[in-house]
Amino acid sequence: MSDDDDSPISAREARRLFAGLRDAPALVLAVSGGPDSVALMWLAARWQRSLARGPQITVVTIDHGLRPEAAREAREVKRLAAALGLPHRTLRWRGEKPKTGLPAAAREARYRLLAQAARAAGASHVLTAHTRDDQAETLLMRLFRGSGLAGLSAMAPFTERDGIVLARPLLDVPKSQLIATLRRARIGFAEDPTNRDTAYTRPRLRALLPLLAAEGGDARNLARLAARLARANAAVEVLADGAERFLRLRDRGDAPQASVRSFEAATFAALPEEVRLRLLLRAINALGHEGPAELGKVETLMSVLDRAIAGPGAAANGRPVLKQTLAGALISLAGGRIQIAPAPARRRKGR
Repeated sequence: MSDDDDSPISAREARRLFAGLRDAPALVLAVSGGPDSVALMWLAARWQRSLARGPQITVVTIDHGLRPEAAREAREVKRLAAALGLPHRTLRWRGEKPKTGLPAAAREARYRLLAQAARAAGASHVLTAHTRDDQAETLLMRLFRGSGLAGLSAMAPFTERDGIVLARPLLDVPKSQLIATLRRARIGFAEDPTNRDTAYTRPRLRALLPLLAAEGGDARNLARLAARLARANAAVEVLADGAERFLRLRDRGDAPQASVRSFEAATFAALPEEVRLRLLLRAINALGHEGPAELGKVETLMSVLDRAIAGPGAAANGRPVLKQTLAGALISLAGGRIQIAPAPARRRKGR
């Protein structure tokens, strides 16, 4: 995008933003009525009109039932979508809302409803309006929560969820450019007051960004850091894939059981720490029934495993020198092998 964060997005830039979606059969746009998503709709409509034959686009607004203004904002989105020649649907999150963890629950409900809308429309992708500013905030949120390399990669341009691809074409676009684009087009938008409510984590971090920017930690640099970490994470994933294949070859071609992962302990211990951690995570999440496993708990488990492998009796036959459950998986060390399998179901109280 342009280095000028306040310049409107040109038609040429818009075509570049959506170029990878040209061959999609249909697209769903998630539009709340705020500036980011309204700009997404405006830009996508212009892009669609520039194509001789492009994907069908459906605009979907999710009313979470949390604010009285939401119904009016959905009607405004519908009005603008009609002016742009785009069909629109409003979907509502019904049922009782949780008293804690509301943002996360609302996000899960939103993506579930968007995936349903995409399947109904025959769409392969759901487009969201996450911006460079959102990427910077996500990196900070995960940093302060102690995320590993994968979490610090923040949001990817494309991710799969419930059989639908989530696309974020504006991920490298600053919010200021989207607002400038709407102002030039004389298009109004809503302001969600929860975006300024410091009872939630993201608005609190948003208030810190000007202070961080003064020290060089602006949204551009934070988003660039997330991209570099994503690049490193992808490289480590390739190493973990290779290590997994190598460990299987060390098993001399024995047919693996679908319900068990088994590693030769001495070979496993010689691998880089990050690779070993990922192999454990993969196995526990694949075979456990209470996951996904927390990174910190898997790190603790790996330390226990390392000590057990280095200790006396690890390579001997007989009873396990380590047996531990985590996230519904049973991890054991016996006879020089690490084995991960589903843990027995816990007994219910009273039985």
